[in-house]
Amino acid sequence: MAERTGYDAVIVGASLAGCTAATLLGRAGLRVALIEKSPDPAAFKRICTHFIQSSAVSTLERLGVLEELEEMGARRSRIRLWSRWGWIMPPERPELPASVNIRRERLDPFLRRLAGGTPGVELMLGIAAEELVRDEQGAVVGVVTRDRSGARTTLKAPLTVGADGRDSKVAELATVKTRRLPHGRFAYAAYYEGPPPAGAPDGSLWLLDPSMAAVFPTDEGLTLYACMPSNDRLPEFRRDVERGLERFVSEIPDAPPILESRRVSPVAGKLDMTNVLRAPVAPGLALIGDAAFALDPLWGIGCGFALQMADWLADAVTPALRGEQPLSQGLLAYRKRQRAGLNEHAAAIVGYATGRKLNLGERLVFSAAARDPRLAATFEAFGTRNIAPRRFLASVLPRALALRARDAIQPRRRRSLPLPEPAEAAL
Repeated sequence: MAERTGYDAVIVGASLAGCTAATLLGRAGLRVALIEKSPDPAAFKRICTHFIQSSAVSTLERLGVLEELEEMGARRSRIRLWSRWGWIMPPERPELPASVNIRRERLDPFLRRLAGGTPGVELMLGIAAEELVRDEQGAVVGVVTRDRSGARTTLKAPLTVGADGRDSKVAELATVKTRRLPHGRFAYAAYYEGPPPAGAPDGSLWLLDPSMAAVFPTDEGLTLYACMPSNDRLPEFRRDVERGLERFVSEIPDAPPILESRRVSPVAGKLDMTNVLRAPVAPGLALIGDAAFALDPLWGIGCGFALQMADWLADAVTPALRGEQPLSQGLLAYRKRQRAGLNEHAAAIVGYATGRKLNLGERLVFSAAARDPRLAATFEAFGTRNIAPRRFLASVLPRALALRARDAIQPRRRRSLPLPEPAEAAL
């Protein structure tokens, strides 16, 4: 078996997280082996809302790709959210950066070319990870790979990164601690061309309690229409998924123009969306993207979390890979940063992913944010993952409760007021 050494990191998976981490580590002067099991440089993830949250825009800016993505047709957008209390609209004078919508078939190859063209990064396509290499203390020190001809090669490095998705082979081989939590919905989506939906280029979400629908305008004038019904509705979709998607979306309140549009992609679906949460580090190992957290896609967080985790990892381990500190210290810093940035969001996301209906607190917040612009602005900051759930609740609950109390008091006050005299009434 051939052996190749001299790498500072071996990254398994050349999608959003892997390419971002490789690019940032390469720019830091480190040598990176970036392996991808698909031999196709234009490969892309096919089941994805393509939505990059506002909280991850800073990573795109750090990569220096934001303007180029916009030149490729990426749409900058905010999010409108409908619940039975009405629309929660984005603020007229937003303080947060707009989110980014661009299809994965354009984004993935673009970031792969960026990584492959970065000095220090060696992009290896058609290479699969088969085994992990460990030292005498059990720390991971590399990967055994196999190419499409069957040839096996050992790639050795102080750091191995699993960026290979929700079914991560690296995580399986490393036997990291894993939690799997149930999901009570399924998903179907497709791209359409036709009249722009209301609010475009902003995206729209419908919380139908417990089901969901979404509309995301994107590049080349296309719109992604998606639905996530509760599992009890799966039989009606299985008979005809295209008709099921179009019927579902066309019957929601303030329905977008899906029936006036033409489908231009296959209907992609996912029936098993079990939430997967893994320990993000082990000796010599880090997990990023869906390999670390594969969560309910209802909130459009997958792409953004992948970019952010890659960003945080690169910052945390670069000093160690330069020999300035132990690698364990860098991995600990990454674990702390990931925990601080994502754990509260993950807990809130998996709590609602079961397919349950909104609880009392959620109903209170949604009803108040639909009619209070200040609460709507705070809601946007939370929904785009710029602030954590605890901070969000501390900001909105007192005002939401005050609004509820005012609503309860005002009718009684109106009933207790004396009736005006006829002359006064005429005036």
